[in-house]
Amino acid sequence: MSVDRLQRLDSLLRRVIAESMFQVLQGDSVAPGTVTVTKVSCGKDLRDATVYVSVFGDDAFKHRAIRHLQSRARRFQQAINAQVRMKFTPRLLFKLDLSIEKGDAVLALIDSLNIPADDNGQSVPTENP
Repeated sequence: MSVDRLQRLDSLLRRVIAESMFQVLQGDSVAPGTVTVTKVSCGKDLRDATVYVSVFGDDAFKHRAIRHLQSRARRFQQAINAQVRMKFTPRLLFKLDLSIEKGDAVLALIDSLNIPADDNGQSVPTENP
């Protein structure tokens, strides 16, 4: 399968899973608004797909949310089967994606640096002693 076609399928699966999040998690202990699907990576044989999600909350809640999503994987697969025509519906494996939190930490670190700016808002290089 070509790389472009696999990327388009990953994107389609990401959209379908994200759109079905509210339906699948409705009334559950994990609110659908706390979970964001960041990436889907389908295997070359299209039988397995890894779903990377970002979860808003503390570490205990994040791990509980991943276990809960994994327990609801069959319902997500049913949503994929209903909306996407494929020979095989991939088995889903949910993994926690920490890239958003790491990016926030880097931005906080950059913001904590005191870099003076000139009148145009551009940073002014300082000399190290």
